[in-house]
Amino acid sequence: MRFGLQARFLGVLAVVAVIAVASVVVLRKQQLAHDAAISAYAHASIHAQLTQALQRRGAAIIGASADSLANPLYYFDLNQIGEKLRTLLKEPDVEYAIVFDAKGRILQDGSFEVDRFGVPMEDAFAVGARDAKSPHVQWSAQGMDIAAPIKIGAERIGGVRLGFSLKTLQSREADAQRGMHAMLQTASDRYLTTAGLMVSLIGLILIAIAWLVGRGLVHPIRLLAAAAQRMAAGDYSTSPLDTARHDEMGDLFRAFDKMREGVDRQDRQIRQAAYTDSLTGLPNRLAFREMVDRALPIATEGDELALLFIDLDEFKRVNDFLGHDAGDEVLIRFAERLRAALRDEASTGEVARFGGDEFVVLLHGRELRPQAERLAQAIIESLQRPMSAATRTVHLAVSIGIAVAPTHADDAMRLLKNGDIAMYRAKLAGKGRWCVFHPSMDQDADRLLRLENELREAWSRGELQLLYQPIHALSDGRMHGVEALLRWAHPTEGQVDPDVFIPIAEKTGLIDVLGRQVLASACADASGWKRRDAAADSEANRPYVAVNLSARQLRSPELVEAVRQALDTTGLEPWQLHLEITETTVMLDEPSIRLILHELRALGVRIWLDDFGTGFSGLNHLRQIPVDGVKIDRSFISDITVDPDDLALTSSIISLAHSLGILVIAEGVETREQLDLLRTHGCDFVQGFVYSSALTSEEILRRFQG
Repeated sequence: MRFGLQARFLGVLAVVAVIAVASVVVLRKQQLAHDAAISAYAHASIHAQLTQALQRRGAAIIGASADSLANPLYYFDLNQIGEKLRTLLKEPDVEYAIVFDAKGRILQDGSFEVDRFGVPMEDAFAVGARDAKSPHVQWSAQGMDIAAPIKIGAERIGGVRLGFSLKTLQSREADAQRGMHAMLQTASDRYLTTAGLMVSLIGLILIAIAWLVGRGLVHPIRLLAAAAQRMAAGDYSTSPLDTARHDEMGDLFRAFDKMREGVDRQDRQIRQAAYTDSLTGLPNRLAFREMVDRALPIATEGDELALLFIDLDEFKRVNDFLGHDAGDEVLIRFAERLRAALRDEASTGEVARFGGDEFVVLLHGRELRPQAERLAQAIIESLQRPMSAATRTVHLAVSIGIAVAPTHADDAMRLLKNGDIAMYRAKLAGKGRWCVFHPSMDQDADRLLRLENELREAWSRGELQLLYQPIHALSDGRMHGVEALLRWAHPTEGQVDPDVFIPIAEKTGLIDVLGRQVLASACADASGWKRRDAAADSEANRPYVAVNLSARQLRSPELVEAVRQALDTTGLEPWQLHLEITETTVMLDEPSIRLILHELRALGVRIWLDDFGTGFSGLNHLRQIPVDGVKIDRSFISDITVDPDDLALTSSIISLAHSLGILVIAEGVETREQLDLLRTHGCDFVQGFVYSSALTSEEILRRFQG
């Protein structure tokens, strides 16, 4: 039997058919592998993007919530906390919102009854949420739990938890996966039909099919994978896919592109929330840091960046006295004035809210220091006009620090730090002013930080000492009392000025501890003072001691008990203890302060209004607050012999006080001429170097018994 041409041809056809079938089988296996890879990769990418988006959203919400809940939690304002939590519960996918204290006990869960109030959290996420030192995310099959600590300064006072449902995420993920699977299956079915026809064709057709497969399937899959990788990296801006194709791959491309647009839109919304201050609408701290990072390279190429670090002076008093709603209103008004000043004084610039009552302005250009100084002065002058908040007129001032890059800093962190240092120097210089950074300020800032750390142990090391300045009656010239003055004898710095360490103590909260220690020591010293020839414990025979109270102490609910304990422990008569409060402390008529003053007077303690005349409180406050006397500030006394205005003001204060039945002490009396003028105008007591400087307790006892 011959193996002829036909047989050979048939053989060739058979071989070609086998090759074609084998080729189709191989291509089919490759296609299935590609489909599986696409499905797995797309599923992982979609899952990662959706979970990351949810986590970023949760972090943005929890961060803003922790900041906004700090003051309500600090003042234990459960109603305001509840309102904020109920607002959070309205957010999409939020299933629960909990605020807890530092021990993990539930304080508020957004309900009106709060049935779980005080109950420790005992769920699977409780320990991680309670111990979180920063935003902490925990996952389960049903949801995401994110928690963040709530802090006042460096002190952690509690935390907030949010629970997000994964139902929406899982639904979106499942929809996208089903759509992708359906499209891949359609493409696979059509490919098999085409492959069946190709098997009947000869090698050229098989080669053509291979070419078509390469161009029509493999390349688009690679484009799809590359687009998915860019999305995984956070780039949603453009799509290289040919969405105009009218086939299954085109459907897949269009579905993928719609998914990209949806994720991009959601990402922009999350970024908008993460980069914008919700109260003022200004860029927030994170956005501003990125502004500085983007602008710094320009500063290294010849241009400059000028940073204005702005802090509202005494803004906490607005929140404390008028409430946080009024404080928010003031911040919004100030942001508007800040924008207006920037428009009027700077051609280019950006403003942001850095946090709390801190704002920042960034200018860029050439020779910016004069422009920055003019802008700072314009901002200060803009606040000379009072603001209206909560039906009250509010007078505020700002302290501004200026730092210029690259002169003062070459990176964002140092530029912000130096601006902050210059702002703090402006505050030390008297507030309501601006200051340009100088390298020497960095050393001063390090010194203040070192003093802050050393002040914490200064009392236990015996470095802090109480001295007493005598207070004499002008009627008989005798010493009737003393004012307790705290002095710090530093082992290396020598005598540290009280104007330096007292603000540090108030800023860090150490004033609470030091205040109790000073009160107890002053009462103990005064209990041993008595005239040698005194037969009775009367005011004429035993001197009083005056102790200064800070605004922070006066707002403490523990003050009255601390005073009562000091009197009981030392045996000091209540009328021997005089407590001095500054005029500015009571200017805004805080009801709680007046209540505490009434409770102190009920103990028999005397109340004096210190630095009178500097706070503009006037007759209205003297009528409303329970005080026994006023102390005329030394700034009015120093020039009364040469300045008719100071003399007239001093005389008016004395007459005003006497008309209300209260006594008057003049501070800072240094000359006999001042003494004679004050006596002529009816002043009751004087205090100053004209009689004596500050003395130790032993010296006071010897002088009193002399």
